[in-house]
This record gives sequence, C-alpha cells and structure tokens, in this order.
Amino acid sequence: MTHTVLVTGVSRHIGARVASALAADPDISRVIGVDTVPPPSLTRDGDSSLGRTEFVRVDLRSPDIAQVIAAADIDTVVHMSLVSAPSRSGGRAAMKEHNVIGTMQLLGACQRSATVRRVVVRSTTAVYGSSPRDPAVFTEDLEPHDGPVHGYAKDAAEVEGYVRGFARRRPDVTVSLLRFANFMGPGVDSPLTRYFTQPVLPSVFGFDPRLQFIHEDDAVEVLRRMATEHHPGTFNVAGAGVLLLSQCARRAGRPSLPLPSSAFRVLGGAVRRVGLVEYSPEQVRLLCHGRAVDTARLEAELGWKPKFSTAAAFDDFLRSHDLRPLGGARP
Repeated sequence: MTHTVLVTGVSRHIGARVASALAADPDISRVIGVDTVPPPSLTRDGDSSLGRTEFVRVDLRSPDIAQVIAAADIDTVVHMSLVSAPSRSGGRAAMKEHNVIGTMQLLGACQRSATVRRVVVRSTTAVYGSSPRDPAVFTEDLEPHDGPVHGYAKDAAEVEGYVRGFARRRPDVTVSLLRFANFMGPGVDSPLTRYFTQPVLPSVFGFDPRLQFIHEDDAVEVLRRMATEHHPGTFNVAGAGVLLLSQCARRAGRPSLPLPSSAFRVLGGAVRRVGLVEYSPEQVRLLCHGRAVDTARLEAELGWKPKFSTAAAFDDFLRSHDLRPLGGARP
C-alpha cells in the first residue's frame, strides 16, 4: 500500500532522519517535510540527506498546514516538531506557542481532513515528572505524583491531552503516541547531551538519579514502524536498563561537582542566562530524582526491542565526542 506522509520538524536532527528513512521506503509514494526554516541539508549545495523528501516552509501555528494536508492528500502524519528548549530569540513564550498552539492547529487540520488515516506523535517520558515519590518504573497507565508544571514537560502533557481528544473525535484514525526517553547518539544536540560535554558535571548533593536513554537509530526505527504499520496506543520508548548519574560521569571521564540544591539552581540560572547549558526546572528535578519507564508494551506490540541499551546508547554518544573514562574500563 502506498502512503503520502507528512513529517513535521524536519529542520531538526531526528525529524530529518525520520523523513529520510520514510523517503527510502519504496511503499511510500511521497514524503513532505515541513518546518519554519529549511533543514540544514538544504542550505548546503550537493547535500541531499533528506532523500526525496519535499520541503515546504510552514509555521504550524498558522492555518497553512491544513492547505498542505489537503493539497497533497496526506494519509499519514508524523509530528516531530516539539521543541525541548527555548530559543534565545523567541524565549519560553514562543516555545510554548510552537509546541501547544502548533499541535492544536495540526490536529485541527487532521480532524477536518478526509484522507488522514494515521497520526504519530512524538512525546516524552518527561510527562511523568521526577519526584521522590515516583514508582521504580512508570508504565503508560500510571499517573505521576507530581505532574510537570514547567517548560517542555508541561507542553508535552498539554499536547498529549489534545492528542487524546483528537483520537476520541476521530476513532477511524490510528493514533500512536510515543513517550521517548532522552535521545542519545552521535547527532543528538540537546540540553542533556550538552550537560555531559561540560568539563565538570555539577550535581545535586545527596542525589544519584537513574537515567534512561534511547539511541537515535532506535528512535528513528520506532517512528518508521509506527508510520507504516497499525499500532494505536501510547507507548514508552527507551533502551534497556538505567545508568546512575555518577556512572555517566565516570564513563564520560568528567569529574562531578556535588552542590547543595540551592547552589545548583543558582548555577543553573547563571549558565542559562549566558546560553551555555539549559538547566530548566524539569532538568534540575531529573538530575535530583531521575526517571525510569517500562517498555514492555512497545516490545510486545512491535515484536522488537531497541538494539542499543541505555548504556550502549550513552557510550556511542561518548565515542562520537571523543569522551573517555579517566582511567580503566567503563563500569
């Protein structure tokens, strides 16, 4: 069966990789990638990393996205356009508008479309929050003790609410909601990957949180499968196992600097203001309490497991940045 697929957020690394993977599928007749700015691959002569993806410049906050969906007879939408950190120019307000208002416009266009039959939405495990009262692992059906009240995590929780509303209004559409752990890999640039490349890793005294990662290759494969197969529902996506923050520091060959929580927040505010590393309130909570999720539902649904464990994904990221332990083998 041929598909015409729309991928949002193709100017960012994972979105571009998903569009490229779908464009390489012979069963997909057409891939249209949309974003507010052209992908970097389109700004350099001779680079066609998006394959046969057609790029259309569209701001999801505008009604224009409905025209794109209607004109191309889109049947599958892969929404990758959630922004995890505010830009220097737009700030937090513009980030929220892009994430929440943009998703509302996109879902509204899908609801009115007579051709859309599948919607895949990238979300995040950050919707579970990070709290000292958290369970050992979150399953998809557990409610967080302390839901997100800041930034990207709060945006994602709102987006999920709109996605569930869309699924109720259009039961004929297959809706797949994917809660990804933090992306990790050679091409990933995020607040967390930038944290691990610092010369010294500040941490919160008395805490050694558990962290989970998903390798970018596995994330792209999950999204490819969801876009081409019938898998409705909400799914956690993470590599097997966890790493303690202290283990991450040793693997990266970076000394850790434990600070009282108040000093950590002051430091976070200072480096955020000069644009070095994004210590958002939700990242501070993650670096205190950590988070782990159960991925049994995804593995049972797909009959597939990520190739990279959490540790292997982190090690691949470290190799790509030439980061090594200070001495001896990795723990």
